[in-house]
Amino acid sequence: MRPRVPFQRIDIGQAAELLQRDDILRFDVRDQDSFDAAHIAGAQHLTQRNLSEMIAGSTKRTPILIYCYHGNASQEYAQTFSDFGFTEVYSLDGGYEAWRQRFPARSGTAAIGPALASWLATQGFPADDIDATIANRTTPLMKAAHLGNVAVIRELLAAGAAIGAKNADGNNALWLACVGQHLDVVDVLAEAGIDIDNRNDNGATALMYASSSGKAEVVAHLLARGADISTETLDGFSALDMAASLECLTLLRHAAKAAAQTASAAGVQP
Repeated sequence: MRPRVPFQRIDIGQAAELLQRDDILRFDVRDQDSFDAAHIAGAQHLTQRNLSEMIAGSTKRTPILIYCYHGNASQEYAQTFSDFGFTEVYSLDGGYEAWRQRFPARSGTAAIGPALASWLATQGFPADDIDATIANRTTPLMKAAHLGNVAVIRELLAAGAAIGAKNADGNNALWLACVGQHLDVVDVLAEAGIDIDNRNDNGATALMYASSSGKAEVVAHLLARGADISTETLDGFSALDMAASLECLTLLRHAAKAAAQTASAAGVQP
């Protein structure tokens, strides 16, 4: 008989990190009313009635996170999954109460309407989680930015989506908007306060990407929004160094000259 892998008890911080993965199933074993009132985004309600169905419908290598009120009942359910041969099962210590205290529900935000919920589901996200992630830790805001869907972006921001979220490469939604050359999305995100000069894991900014890709219109738009031309990658290259077209080079040279003149007038050493 193949030995069973024991389930693991984890704390809130470990759970939050675990939930960044897009392959994990999360189960709430509290009563129905408590689940309906509030639950961890993307969670499914698990009871003794549907336990067999959930076990039969999930592959044994699927990661499982289970939580209850305070972390006791979840261990019993976790043990059951482990007994049935699941290789990666977690029980949340402190349960939903500890999670709620660490991550209180957003206030002052709009509810997720049917249209937005439908869009989320269509794109592969949980219909009730505006900050869920799919492949490459892509969030709904990033996906909408890449697609150029301004209406969805506005709904996501109104619902409280995390504008500062970064994907697995360290890029925020602005980078994805630049990839799609969606200037209207760049405007919406900039007005919402996104970090225009966010540096990814290689130290590159959206301006550098646009410059290296020869996207002159995007370069001009980012410069108009105040993008910093002096930022360098980890290898010491700036957007000017990376210009892939004469148009980009000209735009960046003008911006560099203007920045130098401003610094000189202010008595700042360039």
